[in-house]
Amino acid sequence: MSFRLESYIARRYLRGAEGKSEGKRFLRLITYISVSGVTVGVMALILALSIVRGFSNEIKSKVIGFGAHVQVESMRDEPLEGVGSIREALASEPFVTSVSPVIQEFVLLRRNAQNIDGVSIWGTESVPDYIETSIIEGRASLETLDAGKPGIVIGSSLARSLGAKPGDRLTAFSIQTDAGRPGVGAPRLAQFIVSGIYETSLANFDELYVFVGIDHAARLLDYAPDQLTRIDVRVEEGMDYTSAADRFDEKLEFPAIARPITEVYRSLFAWVSLQESIIPLVISIIIFVAAVNIIGTLLMIILEKNREMGILASMGATASFRKRIFIRLGLFIGAAGVITGEILALVLALLQKKYELIPLPSEAYYMNTAPIDLSPVDFMLVAVITLVLCMVSSWIPAGYAARIEPIKAIRSR
Repeated sequence: MSFRLESYIARRYLRGAEGKSEGKRFLRLITYISVSGVTVGVMALILALSIVRGFSNEIKSKVIGFGAHVQVESMRDEPLEGVGSIREALASEPFVTSVSPVIQEFVLLRRNAQNIDGVSIWGTESVPDYIETSIIEGRASLETLDAGKPGIVIGSSLARSLGAKPGDRLTAFSIQTDAGRPGVGAPRLAQFIVSGIYETSLANFDELYVFVGIDHAARLLDYAPDQLTRIDVRVEEGMDYTSAADRFDEKLEFPAIARPITEVYRSLFAWVSLQESIIPLVISIIIFVAAVNIIGTLLMIILEKNREMGILASMGATASFRKRIFIRLGLFIGAAGVITGEILALVLALLQKKYELIPLPSEAYYMNTAPIDLSPVDFMLVAVITLVLCMVSSWIPAGYAARIEPIKAIRSR
């Protein structure tokens, strides 16, 4: 019964907070501002967490789309030898889902005398699924086309640089010559037809990597049948990439080594990790400040309700009872802010996902719009932390209310 009475009084103060006749609406305004502070803090924190998580997942999916989960290559910075036995050893692990051979080297790509650029040619058995879903012009085909030349898939940034479009003929010049050393002997060359253009918004990737059939890459780069640049390995969802790489290293013989994708692109993943750690911390300060503001709001309410506290005390209300009233009032202010803030955050997040309201410069953020990845854990965690802060902030003014002397309070005006 006591719990219901405390909650009833606290809700009454929240809904009908009013000051004295000469400033009747001021206290209600302060209460609304306090609720609004919690609302803005909760909304900002949830949106920040959703954007940072979405940003992290988007970057990871793009990088992994290019380079799989683990890459096996030679420590000697030369072609990997004996690839048949290596592929069998990798595929024998139960957590491995795919093993893809890759031949990759730098070459010159020429459309005409004015349009020449250095690229990394990527020989593969088939275009990676992620690249195939990112095609914006043409199709992801590495097969020989009607013109009698094999297909090549290039990035949108490179296509703009070369002025190339699907159907154009490109000539690749291998820097690695017949004699096996740069600059010695005649350069090897091959002609391709642009079959498709992809766009991932990863500017450094879109202008660097071009995809061709692995047999054509081997001939252009003079690779032996049992040689590869590396082997890309994909593992089961949820498997730790570093742990998988360590498992592979136990089976591989020198000079082969397995590297998780997080190590291959260490600087990029470190940048993502920095975003994940700093942004939520900075935004959390908003909630902390909003919770501290509750102290001022409750103190003002206590001063305005001083006589009522005295009357309650004279009727037998204990100090603990009066204290709990204002702790519950602080929780109600926090709960109102949490509910409103989470609803607003959910609405804004869904609008962003559907209409892409927040654009981003792709050259800086590797995507065209702010990504959103909503998680129920974020909503629950933010709500719990906010309510705890609000309760702690309510403790000081609630303690003051508990120490009010009935006679002095009733006589006060």
